[in-house]
Amino acid sequence: MIRKQLTEFSLEDGTKFLAEVDEPENSNALVRVARPDTGQMVVEAKKRFDEVLDQIQPVASAIITKLSQLNTPADEVEVKFGIKLNAGVGAIFTSVGGEANYEITLKWKQNKA
Repeated sequence: MIRKQLTEFSLEDGTKFLAEVDEPENSNALVRVARPDTGQMVVEAKKRFDEVLDQIQPVASAIITKLSQLNTPADEVEVKFGIKLNAGVGAIFTSVGGEANYEITLKWKQNKA
């Protein structure tokens, strides 16, 4: 059974927020801290949240770039992917539904002459 834990992420401006994440197998490598407002013990993330998002941006850009290079580019592109936050490594791409890591929808509008 996967156990959940609260992890404290911070933003570039110092703002902090909590996210529920799966407890890592090696929890000894993480720093547990007490939140001053509640005294509750949480894990402190090793990366800021904006650094975690920096891991995602190149993947999303590569998908959009490749899809825009289709012989007949779609009028609309929708890409769905799941992201799991991890206190140690940041972001992990997870399945959206079933076993797929990415769900891509391309739409072409019919030209009306």
